Amino acid sequence: MSIVLGPNSYGKAENRVVRIYRDSSRHEIRDINVSSALRGDFTAAHLSGDQARVLPTDTQKNTAYAYAKKVGLEQIEDYALALGRHFVDDIEPVEGARIDVDEYAWERIAVGGKLHDHSFVRKGQEIRNTVVTIDGLGDSQSAWVVSGLRDLVVLKSTGSEFAGFLVDDYTTLPETHDRVMATSLTVRWRYLTTDCDWATAYDEIRTVLVEKFASVHSLALQQTLFEMGKGVLQARGDVAEVKLSAPNIHHFAYDLERFGLANNQEVFHVDDRPYGLIQVTVQRDDVTDAGSAWEAVPALR
Repeated sequence: MSIVLGPNSYGKAENRVVRIYRDSSRHEIRDINVSSALRGDFTAAHLSGDQARVLPTDTQKNTAYAYAKKVGLEQIEDYALALGRHFVDDIEPVEGARIDVDEYAWERIAVGGKLHDHSFVRKGQEIRNTVVTIDGLGDSQSAWVVSGLRDLVVLKSTGSEFAGFLVDDYTTLPETHDRVMATSLTVRWRYLTTDCDWATAYDEIRTVLVEKFASVHSLALQQTLFEMGKGVLQARGDVAEVKLSAPNIHHFAYDLERFGLANNQEVFHVDDRPYGLIQVTVQRDDVTDAGSAWEAVPALR
């Protein structure tokens, strides 16, 4: 038996980059967390410590900041594509790159009913994300864009059931035809293109997701997630597949009868652990090969 080096990559993780646009008195802000990971023949670094072909991770960090100025952060997909292509096209040993970007949204503070020009408050909703993968050189180069969101907390106070499920000797859960359904969504979708109006696409997909969550009378969270993914594919012909992850945020009606009070599905105890975790992929039946698109994309949780 021999021992050999397997697949490997290296990079600079979680560089916090903020870009302020000062082109006018009304400033704009972009706030991201970007990680890079490079692939190539780095065998010598692992086997003998020879760093001749290794671009320092500190250089990757510097490049991430430089590209926030050079390319800009208007759309994280464009930024990640440019950064990844730079590493693959301009750094000789690099054969592939993965750029993972989280974006944190800010909104203007209102002062006297007027939105302030240069003061902001952090939005407390979902985190927008993209993972761009670049493989190969020249005409054989391929690029994939997987975008999405996480920590989008949604709740419906009725319109959800859970009944008719399999029962065995250890089942204690009662059936219900009227329950609170809440979850913290993680959703990722793979684009079929690297040339897109990313902001419009994101807004449209997010709208479809929350509207389907609200409007589908849910017999199971699985059903709701499928309808959400299906809705995205129907709305966006440039999306190949959608992966959704939804942990149950359980709401249990609290026992108020011992206090002489009726509880008609009005007061709840919220359990965040343990939780059911539903994950599903919704895709076109003629979906194109995903190639390296999903490799090392952070796991759905």
